[in-house]
Amino acid sequence: MKNDATTQSKSARPKKVAFTSMQNLFQDYQLDDKGGYITQEFQDFGYRLALELDDMKHKSLYMRLAKKENRAILERALSFVADAATAKSKAKLFMWKLQQLRKEETSK
Repeated sequence: MKNDATTQSKSARPKKVAFTSMQNLFQDYQLDDKGGYITQEFQDFGYRLALELDDMKHKSLYMRLAKKENRAILERALSFVADAATAKSKAKLFMWKLQQLRKEETSK
């Protein structure tokens, strides 16, 4: 009986778990990008423009445009890009359409 108790206690012990490095622990952990320190409405609009155009590299450009440009022109250019589903670069198409809309505004 004594042997049965010792064999049961050995099998009831938890298995040893090897330590993993900190790099491996956080490798699969993804943080949600919440837009950084956005405090103004134009920053939020510029950030959303960058998201919709898949151009996060130039988000500061879109924030500057949202601050200085007419919002109606930006929204018209964005809707033009949204309608063009086969565009290779949404950002380039957006900037091209924005340039066209600016020319129309100045010619009026």
